[in-house]
Amino acid sequence: MGRYFTIMATYRTIPARKRVALVAHDNRKDELLEWVIANRKALANHELYATGTTGKIIESHLGQPVIKLLSGPLGGDQQLGAMISEKKIDVMIFFWDPLSAQPHDPDIKALLRLCVVWNIPLACDSATADFIFTSPYMAGEYSSRQSDFSEYLNRKL
Repeated sequence: MGRYFTIMATYRTIPARKRVALVAHDNRKDELLEWVIANRKALANHELYATGTTGKIIESHLGQPVIKLLSGPLGGDQQLGAMISEKKIDVMIFFWDPLSAQPHDPDIKALLRLCVVWNIPLACDSATADFIFTSPYMAGEYSSRQSDFSEYLNRKL
């Protein structure tokens, strides 16, 4: 049986201009694009990141720069995961396809897990994305609770 650790909390201030990741599987790209167009005014206040093809599609329809990473199956999901761990992403909008098998499914699960580990707001559908983007926290600073894993990291093996 493993030893349990007390996880202490710290806080980090997320600025009013958020770093928003936008991701969609092929079967959900049209739905994400529809959501992005409907929310173009709100998105203009933030710095946008996206995986490969999704980023190209969004940028061409918004006329707003999107920092484009690799395509998800080619490592874009892992790039986003690293950015979350490094506190370089503040919000994740990921319209994933729950009904189709994905060749990079372990990467997807790892990305979703990292959003929870690092307390990143995560929307997997338009309703949740609407709730996040209409929250007063999107327009201002937010003090995000961050678990302090130092006791875990400094444990004796």
